Amino acid sequence: MSNIRTVLGLMSGTSLDGIDMAVLETDGEAHIRLLRDGFVPYQDETRSLLRALLDAAADWPTAKMQNRADWPTELIAAEKAVTQAHLAAVREFLGEGEVALIGFHGQTVSHRPDEGFTLQIGSGQELATALHCDVVGQFRLADMAAGGQGAPLAPLYHAALAGQERPLGVLNLGGVGNLTWLGADDAILAFDTGPANALLDDWVKQKTGAPYDKDGALARRGTVDETALATLMAHPYFDTKPPKSLDRLSFDAAPVAGLSDADGAATLTAFTAEAVMRGLAHCPAQPSQVIMCGGGRHNKALSEMLRARTQIEFIDCDALGWHGDSLEAQAFAWLAMRSIAGLPLSRPETTGAKEPVSGGVLFKA
Repeated sequence: MSNIRTVLGLMSGTSLDGIDMAVLETDGEAHIRLLRDGFVPYQDETRSLLRALLDAAADWPTAKMQNRADWPTELIAAEKAVTQAHLAAVREFLGEGEVALIGFHGQTVSHRPDEGFTLQIGSGQELATALHCDVVGQFRLADMAAGGQGAPLAPLYHAALAGQERPLGVLNLGGVGNLTWLGADDAILAFDTGPANALLDDWVKQKTGAPYDKDGALARRGTVDETALATLMAHPYFDTKPPKSLDRLSFDAAPVAGLSDADGAATLTAFTAEAVMRGLAHCPAQPSQVIMCGGGRHNKALSEMLRARTQIEFIDCDALGWHGDSLEAQAFAWLAMRSIAGLPLSRPETTGAKEPVSGGVLFKA
């Protein structure tokens, strides 16, 4: 039991909704026991700050973000807000409880794999000092230094959770969608499929003021515009062979700009489903089942479109006891434990790195 620890994982994804938290008892390998999980939403002010920052950062040259001394004032302010939000969330979540280690993903501001650059903000050292607990952060840097995409990083955790029924798919529907394909004899492939919730959430927020399309209700009232969908799917990313990854802003909703609120929502939902279908075509063998996790699995319109367009059985991961709302937070708790053990966080088949790569930066309490 000496190599088993209680680890807190923290994940704030590209949907910008808030902070997912999960406490695992784990050794970073086969021993995985979820003890508790939770979620704290970002305050509206923080969410607005981050959304504006993403738009601004899209136009910044990489050099402007590489060195902290050169950061614009809005980037410094956003990092402070993210750090403080995580501190408050952890204190509220843990109360008097203690953990031995924290895995801290941070908030992605820019992900440019073609330039070998990714930026997740939030101070791991400030968290470690304030919480009196060692923190592992900056999980993606070593993979990118080894020629990888730096994403996705949850696939090895998916493989650790999955049973032996293969081939099997695990589809995470966050701001961006990513797919893990699991085959026989430890075979694995992983990549981002395309947008999941990001474009749709932005559309619904702009048109209705709601943060997302609850249960897919708006999309279900609309009709998919096949011309607009074809324009969206013409993006060269979909023909690129995996491993591959995306930034939240890699796509835009311009092709649906003239549609009604409902038709736009339906078309953007279909875009996510069609992107998954195109992604499945890259897999070595068609999985008989795909396990869905992430917030997008709650969207009934999306689930229906996925089943209709792929003719594959999609299963909510909650039915397997995976706790889908916190799955990525669980993954970063598990990855933190792997990091301090020097175990790989990624493989060539999951990120395109030259070899299996460990990683993460340890911030001492």
